[in-house]
Amino acid sequence: MEMNTKQIKQLKSLGHKLNPIVTVGQHGMKESIGAELEVALDHHQLVKIKVNVGDRDARDALINKLAETHSATLIQRVGNVALLYRKNKDRPSVCDMV
Repeated sequence: MEMNTKQIKQLKSLGHKLNPIVTVGQHGMKESIGAELEVALDHHQLVKIKVNVGDRDARDALINKLAETHSATLIQRVGNVALLYRKNKDRPSVCDMV
């Protein structure tokens, strides 16, 4: 999904207050984590996830894979925490609420 700079800034400011909803442990991805992320994106649209994978490259690859697999946009990544956004057609957009 293409987003302009203003929308990205709005989502970053909204995401700053969020606590991580999904946590990926040191053993990597499991099916249950993918299902939980899918439900969270459908319901919240803007989701903060925490990825506890040791290597930076592996962590970046996993975050990118999660975003791609779940058709989400990576808004921001700081350390072990990433902010993902996926618009839900049945709900008003988080960007429109601000």
